[in-house]
Amino acid sequence: MTIAKPAHKRILLKLSGESLMGDDQFGINRATIVRMVEEIAEVTRLGIELAVVIGGGNIFRGVAGGSVGMDRATADYMGMLATVMNSLALADTMNKAGLTARVMSAIAIEQVVEPYIRPKALQYLEEGKVVIFAAGTGNPFFTTDTAAALRGAEIGAELVLKATKVDGVYSADPKLDPTATRYNKITFDAAISQNLGIMDATAFALCRDQKLPVKVFSIFKHGALKRVVMGEDEGTLVYA
Repeated sequence: MTIAKPAHKRILLKLSGESLMGDDQFGINRATIVRMVEEIAEVTRLGIELAVVIGGGNIFRGVAGGSVGMDRATADYMGMLATVMNSLALADTMNKAGLTARVMSAIAIEQVVEPYIRPKALQYLEEGKVVIFAAGTGNPFFTTDTAAALRGAEIGAELVLKATKVDGVYSADPKLDPTATRYNKITFDAAISQNLGIMDATAFALCRDQKLPVKVFSIFKHGALKRVVMGEDEGTLVYA
């Protein structure tokens, strides 16, 4: 019997901070993060080298009211620190599940997490460790989507996985338009011309220029992550 092999060797998974909230208003839902790590563990057991970029919306949402009128750069630095908190929670849950996770931060907080150093990150991936990239790009005015595109290109990922609440890219909002259809695949240029809003423009342009494909799928759909890495018909592939 032929055992199916993963379609990809090294991938970067982009998680939103909101995906950790579960049904809560903000913060980290324990059951949600444990379930997510179980899916990630299943993928790493296939021999796939996995890196993760996570947002901070679930934590920043709780203080967003106080950021009204705040300097944009200051607010962005607060968001970066929120991603560090999420990364620590994710790494701790991974380590308790038997994985070995390393958090690398784009801003220096060496008493808490190690700094991002590309050769070290590549070494960790080759050793089978999960690398979690925290603090975005380390710069204000850039989103964690852009951080995912940047780190994906830097580590030579074959695919960026954009985990969302919906199971792919649709021709229209499926909640508003019952006739909306899911694309199996779509080019970057077509997605831009149709203004589908998959990632922010900077992240999208970087992926397109580096010919780094993006797979959009639902992290809340059980087994979807494994189906994506096995090359099955799951989600939407955006390619150059």
